[in-house]
Amino acid sequence: MTADRHQADVTVTHDLPGAAAGAPADTADLMVDAQHVDKWYGKVHVLQDVTLAVKRREVVVILGPSGSGKTTFIRCVNHLEKIQGGRILVNGRLIGYREVKGKLVEDKESSIAVQRKEIGMVFQRFNLFPHKTALENIIEAPTQVRGIARDEATAIGEALLARVGLAQKKDAYPAQLSGGQQQRVAIARALAMKPALLLFDEPTSALDPEMIGEVLEVMKELAHEGMTMIVVTHEMGFAREVADRVVMMDEGRVVEEATPEQFFTNPTEDRTKAFLAKIL
Repeated sequence: MTADRHQADVTVTHDLPGAAAGAPADTADLMVDAQHVDKWYGKVHVLQDVTLAVKRREVVVILGPSGSGKTTFIRCVNHLEKIQGGRILVNGRLIGYREVKGKLVEDKESSIAVQRKEIGMVFQRFNLFPHKTALENIIEAPTQVRGIARDEATAIGEALLARVGLAQKKDAYPAQLSGGQQQRVAIARALAMKPALLLFDEPTSALDPEMIGEVLEVMKELAHEGMTMIVVTHEMGFAREVADRVVMMDEGRVVEEATPEQFFTNPTEDRTKAFLAKIL
């Protein structure tokens, strides 16, 4: 398969008439439906024919070595990265593209922005505004993107800070917070948009060991409450305890997916066995 192949898979253009865009349908049984996704960086084939479905209220943990395509995949789910082959549906609607006469064309930025309101993402490095307090970081998107009144957004933000155990830190700036506290603020910020789907990109990898537990505890609570989540992580304990399914990726492909019990005790693929042998 060559890097030129993707030119025929997705025709990218702008502002063409076609299927209606906008907020995803709430009735979709599958929250994420990735079908034969291909992604290149130049000549490097980063995602190779990736197909993965995530049901509503399901927690899927993606494992794999560095460079396996895990982060790229979830960034494609949010259309932070564009795909060159296949398609991704989020909550029943194409993300980033729409179909016109049998071809996919890139959607308008305004329509993509509407879809992104339904998808929360928590990054490795928190990405908080350093000049805003914890509360101000949380209410920024609800007021600016969703148009929620500041008083209402403030009440939501304070409730979310309490939910992640940081009610007393609402007026603190990121520099005054530990890494674990900053990541919990970042989770509260994502929740403030009332997303249908939460994506986590190695949310504990930048934390000191003693701070990891407090972030994972918040994530466990969200899972138990029924939040649909895709989590890229190296935290094996979290995967064992919380995941409904564990997915192994390597060299841009899905190598294996199984329940945590089967994945950790009886994997079927040699690549999975070799990976687990090095980290467990």
